Amino acid sequence: MKAVTRKQKVYVGMSGGVDSSVSAALLKEAGYDVTGVFIKVWQPDWITCTWREDRLDAMRVAAKLGIPFVTLDLEKEYKEEVVDYMIAEYKAGRTPNPDVACNRSVKFGGFYKWAMMQGVDFVATGHYAQIKRLSTKDYQLSTGRDSNKDQSYFLWTLTQEQLAHTLFPVGDIEKPEVRKLAHKFGLITADKKDSQGLCFIGKIDIKDFLKRSISAKKGKVLSVDGKVIGTHDGATFLTIGERRGFTITHKTTLDAPYYVVVKDVKKNTVTVSHKEPGGSLEGAVSEMTIKDMNWIREIPKVGDTFFVRTRYRQTPESVTLVSLSKSKAVFHFKNSQSTITPGQSAVFYSEDECLGGGVIS
Repeated sequence: MKAVTRKQKVYVGMSGGVDSSVSAALLKEAGYDVTGVFIKVWQPDWITCTWREDRLDAMRVAAKLGIPFVTLDLEKEYKEEVVDYMIAEYKAGRTPNPDVACNRSVKFGGFYKWAMMQGVDFVATGHYAQIKRLSTKDYQLSTGRDSNKDQSYFLWTLTQEQLAHTLFPVGDIEKPEVRKLAHKFGLITADKKDSQGLCFIGKIDIKDFLKRSISAKKGKVLSVDGKVIGTHDGATFLTIGERRGFTITHKTTLDAPYYVVVKDVKKNTVTVSHKEPGGSLEGAVSEMTIKDMNWIREIPKVGDTFFVRTRYRQTPESVTLVSLSKSKAVFHFKNSQSTITPGQSAVFYSEDECLGGGVIS
């Protein structure tokens, strides 16, 4: 972090984890006027809630750093725009990405808007991504320095205005160094385990979560030639490319795992297949259509070629834009893909720059 010449105000989203703790410490060290903000979200009453402990850890870090600390209640936004959205998408047969929705509607929705209304210069989070200001005065979203922790995939909805008022203090630092810095600053979160699972709620089986809102219903597992070879508890709960969550009752001499290649929510059936020798699945596609697009700097042109991730941590695949309108875009893959899943995010890259993304339709 470069030292600032005046006391610019920044609100740091502090989750009680090590990344946001170190982010606050680095900003304070650089001379910013820092306030820690714990975002309280809706959590179901049937799981073990950790938000009180997380909030206490965030408060302790703020006290150690000598910065003000406030709690922002965004329960309504989280319930309606993340949880309800996720359930509705699964009911419709799609597989949403709640982490993208959480960033869009909570961290860079409710939190960002509230912070701007308070007159601050920036908001900051512990995301592993980087923001660069170009000579054109545009802002570029880039991957985090630590490729194992890069979170740019979940940030494709950010706009130029938001990037201009956002800081990612640990984006150019690798995770082991972040923990070393936490020890240097004397933060109690230095050795705290990283949170996993559903955004804010934490580690939870997504199927168990969904079954609280969507009734389980026995259905048939089909082979690619239409034969019934097993059962499942509901096509709604399964995802293209998944290899668990169903039971094969008709075994074959080929002892190889099956993967979901087609699901039909109306008929409550899923079709499964073995992987082919080359590693692909039955029904691989060469084209993909996306909707609800956001292009961070420039709108691409038909014929442009770049790389795309259709799942987090996926190896980027080469694609060419073949059609573009205000409502959708169509891309052609250099290599056919077998796990393209409606509802998931397709995020586009040129080298280390995140160009934007959309929702697979």
